[in-house]
Amino acid sequence: MSKSKKIIIVESPAKARTIMEILKGEYEVISSKGHVRDLPEKRFGVDMKDFEPVFEIIDGKEKIVREIIERAKGKEVFLASDMDREGEAIAWHLADILGILGREKRIVFSEITPQTIINAVRSPRQIDMRKVRAQLARRILDRIVGYKISPLLWKLLRTGSSAGRVQSAALKLVCERELQRHRFVPKKFWKVQGYIGSLKFYLTHVEGKKIEMQQVDEALAKKIQQEVKKLKLVQKKIRLVQKKPPLPFITSTMQQEAANKFGFSVARTMQLAQMLYEGVETPEGHKAFITYMRTDSTRISEYARLQAERFIEKNFGERYIGEFKPDQKKPNIQDAHEAIRPVDVELTPEKAEKLLDRDLYKLYKLIWERFLASQMAPATYEEIVYLFECDVYMFEAKVERRIFDGFEAVFGKSTEAPKTLEGETFEVTRWAIEQDETKPPARYTESSMVRALEARGIGRPSTYATIISTLIERKYVVKESKELVPTVLGSIVNYYLEQRFPKIVDLDFTARMEEALDAIERGEKNHKQVLQEFYSEFSEQFERAQREWLSIDLKTNLNCECGEKFSLKMGRFGLYLTCRTCGKTTSVDLSSPAVMDHDSMYFIGQVKSYACPNCGEPLKKYSGKYGKYYHCHKCNRNYRGFARGNCPKCGWMVEKKLSKNKRQFFKCTNDDCDYLSWLEPANDACPYCGERLHYKKLRSSEKLFCQKCRKTFEKIEGGTKH
Repeated sequence: MSKSKKIIIVESPAKARTIMEILKGEYEVISSKGHVRDLPEKRFGVDMKDFEPVFEIIDGKEKIVREIIERAKGKEVFLASDMDREGEAIAWHLADILGILGREKRIVFSEITPQTIINAVRSPRQIDMRKVRAQLARRILDRIVGYKISPLLWKLLRTGSSAGRVQSAALKLVCERELQRHRFVPKKFWKVQGYIGSLKFYLTHVEGKKIEMQQVDEALAKKIQQEVKKLKLVQKKIRLVQKKPPLPFITSTMQQEAANKFGFSVARTMQLAQMLYEGVETPEGHKAFITYMRTDSTRISEYARLQAERFIEKNFGERYIGEFKPDQKKPNIQDAHEAIRPVDVELTPEKAEKLLDRDLYKLYKLIWERFLASQMAPATYEEIVYLFECDVYMFEAKVERRIFDGFEAVFGKSTEAPKTLEGETFEVTRWAIEQDETKPPARYTESSMVRALEARGIGRPSTYATIISTLIERKYVVKESKELVPTVLGSIVNYYLEQRFPKIVDLDFTARMEEALDAIERGEKNHKQVLQEFYSEFSEQFERAQREWLSIDLKTNLNCECGEKFSLKMGRFGLYLTCRTCGKTTSVDLSSPAVMDHDSMYFIGQVKSYACPNCGEPLKKYSGKYGKYYHCHKCNRNYRGFARGNCPKCGWMVEKKLSKNKRQFFKCTNDDCDYLSWLEPANDACPYCGERLHYKKLRSSEKLFCQKCRKTFEKIEGGTKH
């Protein structure tokens, strides 16, 4: 144990190791491993008369709290949790537990470098109670919504469904987009395009009237193809165009770009960014690579700007230095933060590649290139627009020639010099006329969902990843080829909330609540007044929802064996399918992609079903005395259900079974395999030893567990986190 009289408390072990290495034993550095205190898990925990919360040590954190109290005794304590609301709340809880509120020393930094850390400990401040109150208000709002609405959903759906204040608005976005697609009626049109050599041109006007592609029918397209053989050049316009460099990354743009370029989920991107910020073990020691990754500000420090200028001049030349201007300030920008950038621009991707694993390197390279490009001069292009005519038709072609690469030099973007046209009359080399149709609005991907949430003012940089992963984990939404599609369960939950709690799914109302929390943080609003205003309206809707039962009886597009359509109804044991004609009933997979339109539920694609492991026939799902089960009519065999992962020994499906004392265990369905386990198998492998992982239930969560290494991991899209 360190004999230092000064102690720094951070929330992450990785961050603690990085700071400890920088300060060389002058300070003791310990980690709280995130939040240590929260609202009670098994009771409401808020006095609704004055909105005073009751806090408890989080299950499993008792030992950490005892250790922090013991190691902080008689020492000067510096609270160094993250600089956002959650970090400020962690610092406040720790100060209260340690009994130092009012004389606490709070330090913050946007990057973990020697000079920044030294400057921070030299100039501590007190805890920002405005930030703490904003976090408390958000936590209480979420507790009210989750604790009050979730039991109503359990009662209605007979599932473990729950509602969240922000996630419900995000779910509505997904459901609304799917409904738009369902109602969309495509319109056929013809693209009229052709070539003069390699130069592509397209139709713009007919008889002097501007025409859109969607207005061109088959007759007009065929007529143009038959009549137009030569084009006369009537105008050639040349102008210089500057392409501005991109702004440095904020949280949302980093998440979008990582998804578009590498296919990273939002959660995976944030996991990697957190590691790059807090520091990772490298051949050169524990090292941090980027600044704080939860930010909506494009501002950069003067030091970072000058460092970038020196690097650009040395490696590209003085003319490549740009005049950087951050984005125009929006009212909610947390401008105390910087944009996401490398802590040292001299640590190029080529050098970093030797220190980082593949995914960390990819994200670092993305951040480094984006930051350097943002500090460089614009790229300059010569744009040439050709206008042609033939009889009553006018056509246009456009080419660009790069004159100066500017910021594009960072990305190694090369361009071919286009061929220019000389002369007045040109023969059409070939036509590229083809039929097409208007497209429905695209489904949200994780990337476009982040963009939509940001544009609507729903959530904040620190919550985008959680919002999306919560929708997926609760099976309200499924991912199909990166697209987010609502499920039967998600559609019903959204319908229920729209009918009984319209404000919760009202996108403008959710955005106004986020703005109210920002106003609390700025000291412009009282947090208890915001809570009172919300609860007075919410309580009326809640009382009505308790009084009035919502019946569900929907038509579907699923065919019964008798030829009629099934209906989706609510029964004693939850949702089920029934045929009004022959009376047949069957279960429904609530995670099947579906969209609800008025009084109908339309299933999208194939409805998920299991095949019998023994004969391959589709299994039917039933409800019996001991719950739901699957039955094979060919083998006359029942299955209680199946594990999420396949057998680690032979790869077959793994069945859920009950022991004599009603304890669940897992057994391989292959009669020649002896696999048995009390833990459910997963399809992920341990990153340390390669053995298959199993799901393990802890007090308040579920983790992945390696039986060989005895290590636990968090399940994250695209990987695991130790």
